Amino acid sequence: MPSGPQLVSLIPIRNMDRAIGFYTKKLGAKVQYRGKGSMKNFWASLSVAGANVWFVAPEKREARTLAYHTFLVKDIKKFVAKLQKAGVTFEKAVKVSKETKIEGVIAREDFGASAFFKDTEGNTLMVWQNFPPM
Repeated sequence: MPSGPQLVSLIPIRNMDRAIGFYTKKLGAKVQYRGKGSMKNFWASLSVAGANVWFVAPEKREARTLAYHTFLVKDIKKFVAKLQKAGVTFEKAVKVSKETKIEGVIAREDFGASAFFKDTEGNTLMVWQNFPPM
């Protein structure tokens, strides 16, 4: 474990088995730990694309409209194609400015490109590529 603070993302879920299935089968996540007993369907820890995420089943579900979790990639076309092949459905790309170029489900700007999809729990996730590449 790192000596300093570590950032962990919390992802709210409704159904633990369904969420774990989506993230492991479609996004290549690995389950690190899943709660036992009464915590089995309340908490799990996963590794997704080298990041630690915790699934939590909150008592109340808040409304969300923004992407709270983003995959930073070097080649957005290749990454999106890989997820689509795994069965991930992307949202329609949206023009956010006059300069936006739409390429299928990808919206390109001078500074980067994005594509959005939802997980099985209704959370919006974003794929992002910086221009020029990082």
